[in-house]
Amino acid sequence: MNPEIIDRQRKAMAEEGLDALISISPENVTYTAGFVVPSQPLMRWRHAICIVTCDGRVSMIVIDMEETTVKAHGGIDEVRVYREFTEDPMDRLCEALVNLKLDHAKLGMEMEYLPARDLMTLKSKLPVADFVAADGLFNKLRQVKTREELDLLRSLSRITDKAIGDTLQSARAGMTEMELAGMLTRGIFSAGAENFKLMIIASGERSQYPNVGPTQRVLNSGDLIRMEIFGVKNGYHAGVCRTAVVGSPTPEQEKIWDNLIECKYLVTGLIRPGASCREIYEKFIKKFSQLGFEPISFVGHGIGLFLHEEPYLARTSSEVLEEGMVLGIEPLVFIPGRMGLQNKDMVSVSKGGCELLSDTTHTDKLIRVA
Repeated sequence: MNPEIIDRQRKAMAEEGLDALISISPENVTYTAGFVVPSQPLMRWRHAICIVTCDGRVSMIVIDMEETTVKAHGGIDEVRVYREFTEDPMDRLCEALVNLKLDHAKLGMEMEYLPARDLMTLKSKLPVADFVAADGLFNKLRQVKTREELDLLRSLSRITDKAIGDTLQSARAGMTEMELAGMLTRGIFSAGAENFKLMIIASGERSQYPNVGPTQRVLNSGDLIRMEIFGVKNGYHAGVCRTAVVGSPTPEQEKIWDNLIECKYLVTGLIRPGASCREIYEKFIKKFSQLGFEPISFVGHGIGLFLHEEPYLARTSSEVLEEGMVLGIEPLVFIPGRMGLQNKDMVSVSKGGCELLSDTTHTDKLIRVA
């Protein structure tokens, strides 16, 4: 458990007039407890719940299957266990709230995640308690990372970047996308990631499709290869994307890539504490529009325990960047019926401006595959 995160939650409760914060989604339970409850992200009905009181006490409700795993981690004041299939985790939550003298309190909870049936149970068993939506509060808290979170994301970004770079350096014409996938997954695990999400390997005509996985398609001379993956460690994500070409790029491909890299440096040069997300996007669009293609609705997004978090570098954003935020920056173009090129980097907002976290693979020119 990270004491700084608990302290931030206490301060947020004081500002919002809350007596406790209850996290129930896998992401916010991980954020609060400091570790992943292994089966919670896989089976929605296997609730794990964290309660943080305004005076900093931390309690958890977990399924019996995960009891020993949770108790192996320190910092939890009380752990209540429910039996799978025969007991309702909401009953244990109500018991914990009564024991903490919070049955008449104002309680912040993730209403966007909590099933309606469970909310009805809570209201029927604790009719005087005031359950209020705290989704926005959690979202805001997670935007600015602690030093511990930044260290993890810096390391994970390099792990993810290196796995992609090494895979592309080993790629050859005649290989299949699935063979590349095997190399990529071996690389990301051997370097220290615990898991991965959304592996995209799209070559040739398939490079035009945004979020597609690998197939048995064989690499041919002249193919573009878009490769993206989100390395995962302790629930946190680092998303990196690189584009390579089998052989030599065409003049058109070089022109597009040069623009995307100029967009990358433009955006990272504008990132600093106090910068407007909307203004960064608008300046990006001026450069990108020189290509004459349809732009995406954002060029960057927050990242951490969720693949996409606020803030977005987008035309509709009203957010201002703060030191400690971590973003995925991804200038890209998808040309229907033809091809797609994309470069995605992990960056953090530092006191002096912008720190490139995914700094292992050189991307100023299209990566060339033999």
